[in-house]
Amino acid sequence: MAGMELRPYQSEAKAAVFEQWETIDRTLLVLPTGCGKTIVFAKVAEECVRRGRRVLILAHRGELLEQAADKIAKSTGLMSAVEKAENTCLGSWYRIVVGSVQSMQREKRLSQFPEDHFDTIIIDEAHHCISDGYQKVLGHFPEAKVLGVTATPDRGDMRNLGEYFQSLAYEYTLPKAIKEGYLSPIKALTLPLTLDLSGVGVQAGDFKSGDLATALDPYLRQIAEEMENYCADRKTVVFLPLVKTSQKFRDILNEKGFRAAEVNGESRDRAEVLEAFEKGEYNVLCNSMLLTEGWDCPSVDCIVVLRPTKVRSLYSQMVGRGTRLHPGKDHLLLLDFLWHTERHELCHPAHLICDNEEVMRKMTANLEEAAGYSVDIEEAEKQASEDVVAQREEALAKQLEEMKHRKGRLVDPLQFEMSIQAEDLSGYVPSFGYQMGPPSDKQLKALEKFGINPNAVDNMGKAELLLDRLIKRQKEGLARPRQIKQLEDRGFQHVGTWTFEQADKMISRIAALGWRGVPPGVNPQEYVPE
Repeated sequence: MAGMELRPYQSEAKAAVFEQWETIDRTLLVLPTGCGKTIVFAKVAEECVRRGRRVLILAHRGELLEQAADKIAKSTGLMSAVEKAENTCLGSWYRIVVGSVQSMQREKRLSQFPEDHFDTIIIDEAHHCISDGYQKVLGHFPEAKVLGVTATPDRGDMRNLGEYFQSLAYEYTLPKAIKEGYLSPIKALTLPLTLDLSGVGVQAGDFKSGDLATALDPYLRQIAEEMENYCADRKTVVFLPLVKTSQKFRDILNEKGFRAAEVNGESRDRAEVLEAFEKGEYNVLCNSMLLTEGWDCPSVDCIVVLRPTKVRSLYSQMVGRGTRLHPGKDHLLLLDFLWHTERHELCHPAHLICDNEEVMRKMTANLEEAAGYSVDIEEAEKQASEDVVAQREEALAKQLEEMKHRKGRLVDPLQFEMSIQAEDLSGYVPSFGYQMGPPSDKQLKALEKFGINPNAVDNMGKAELLLDRLIKRQKEGLARPRQIKQLEDRGFQHVGTWTFEQADKMISRIAALGWRGVPPGVNPQEYVPE
């Protein structure tokens, strides 16, 4: 594998990291579970070594360190020293070190390293790096370039990560990975079984595992009966809140005729059970959150989440155990439930694929209405997006109508965004510190030059995104904001999809009439340009 060729997105990701490091010190790489993030940062580490740098790879679990060292050796031919427990890298001539954050953060160990010992630090599962332990280690090497690698985080994660990282170097999304054939399609099935979580408490931002287990216990047999209908011929991983709940559910499944096994952190035969599951000796594997990171079994084609969570990155990790490709596997079946909770926002299949909160809520509602039927999540997201656009168009019709009648040379960005149906623009929320600041003078002047009212754009990130879209549309020869406003003010529909020439031609015809109306024979509500 040392001479292995990276996939196109992996090459792009690697190049983007080094490009960011030319101007900033701390950047993020986001790749969905199953897309080879370890291979990417192994190749980044290899390039750093080639440039004479010393690299520290930090992780919070032994399995991740072993996995990283193994992938680096196989994909680059480079060996790694280990900084963990009784092992130390000091005195080693290896230029890559895999280190446990629990060991590295200890003052006695950390103080042995000069602050310039490592030139580069790579953090696996970077959503953990905001913790005090990681920050202590990172603070000890202030001049090091830092790369954080994580699976798709939620907006809350990005807000938190944005406090430390200065940029997002590269993001490869789950829908794109599925579309380009690198991950398995996912079908979500909401089971018509309402589980009451209204009495479950919250601790450290997520549900208390003990409360969850108590709330879940009365439903375990019903869930097993539902699984008989949908999982009998599948290779299934079930996530549960507590070890005792996981063991109880294993026993219930075995009573129902499944070949179920259970693994946990104390299992002495864990390796043997996991190997037997991979070979097909078991068809269901129950666990209490043990298998969220660092374990791969591509033949898994069904995931059952019985550990509801508010944390999107955790939910993505659970589902990610089944997204890898495997011969004969045409999709992953994801079982969801009608969790009843009055106070908390739960993660659902929509959280895997939707960026927009409104679309997320609509997709979840649509899937619940389709309870009992499996639905491809990409198709469900597309339908939810269309539903939201329709609702939004209706809700904003009056507001846009008022805008159309306002006198003014410049176009309100909201009107432009709605005209081109750019949900990513209208639903944009800044993540990184620099994005939250006010637009620069250069951005304001550029927006005004494009015909957009700059006073209605309140942050640098939105201005950057809007300008990128405007420049792209100009290169593609699409209608400009002023053209769109002029024609929509006269009742023309979907002008955002017109070309510059089509819009210019109609505006010229209207101008020839002295701006007193539309050309004879033209119905603006139905008109489609040639």
